[in-house]
Amino acid sequence: MPQIHRLSRADARRVAVLAQLLHGERPGGLLPAARRLTLLQLDPVSAVAPSADLVAWSRLGSSYVPGHLRAALDERRLIELRAMVRPAEDITLYRAEMAEWPGRGELTEWQRHRRDWVLANDRCRREILARLRDEGPLPSRRLPDTCDRPWSSTGWTDSKNVTQLLEFMVQRGEVAVAGRAGRDRLWDLAGRVYPDHPPVPTGEARRERDRRRLRALGLARPRGPEFPVEPADVGEAGEPALVEGVRGEWRVDPALLDVPFHGRTALLSPFDRLVHDRTRTQELFEYDYQLEMYKPAAKRRWGYYALPVLHGDRLVGKVDARADRKGGVLVVNAVHRDVPFTADLAAEVEREIADLAGWLGLEICRAA
Repeated sequence: MPQIHRLSRADARRVAVLAQLLHGERPGGLLPAARRLTLLQLDPVSAVAPSADLVAWSRLGSSYVPGHLRAALDERRLIELRAMVRPAEDITLYRAEMAEWPGRGELTEWQRHRRDWVLANDRCRREILARLRDEGPLPSRRLPDTCDRPWSSTGWTDSKNVTQLLEFMVQRGEVAVAGRAGRDRLWDLAGRVYPDHPPVPTGEARRERDRRRLRALGLARPRGPEFPVEPADVGEAGEPALVEGVRGEWRVDPALLDVPFHGRTALLSPFDRLVHDRTRTQELFEYDYQLEMYKPAAKRRWGYYALPVLHGDRLVGKVDARADRKGGVLVVNAVHRDVPFTADLAAEVEREIADLAGWLGLEICRAA
């Protein structure tokens, strides 16, 4: 029987902070950080800065330049896969699963629906591949929409035939994002984008992804609710653990249990992996947080793009801020204090806000 680690909440929080490279010792650069975190999530909202850049800044500090991420993508050291930036060498962990799309064994109803929709539009799929083969990389607007069956959805993807077909073709391993022109993704044949490494067999690849995910999270549930694209659970990776005051079993990376902890203060992206799983955040950090950008302004508690505030092993507040690049200012609407701030803590939060403004090349403007 493997040893069951019994952790206090403080122990568990420190493991999570260490795993996410948010402790006192900063990583040695963007690529080492990306390899440890396994991913940087892309998101079109950049009220302060693009989320992937903000995550990198939180780890690396003001030595990080957003051009570093663009260069790593252009040089194919990092690869964009389903709105996640991943180390290029990790793509080999997805290729076998791509070849099995929409899945192996008995398929669910939604898997059959997607399979049948792609089959119904096979003519369009082949025309897209031919256009990319001859002319790629291309934005989606340059690709033919000859779908015989439109994509039907109650969401924003309704009738977005080409973009939806491209998404499934990514999952099938046929096309990939080769770069960006402004906000437009440029598409090309996957074989011209991904490294030419043999795929890792599906079962082995899933276990390795679980292992890497646990190393990035430090502590996670063996099974949990589904998240789109990137799971939050880790299967049988690591070793079993119990957390004082929290029900249920966890899995922990034992390599982090004896690492000395030296905390610091950091401002985080709303999409940061430390807070991405809201249930885990509440259980371990006793921290209430939600994205409020989609709420009416009158119903927001913390702001459109509130940045979680980490101090040591605690999440202690939110900074409601917005970058006004035309005006040359970082507008700070409020600093919400979830716990009483000591003078030292207040000063550290202000230093982080000043560092953020300096990194963005903006002056601080306090909202009236």
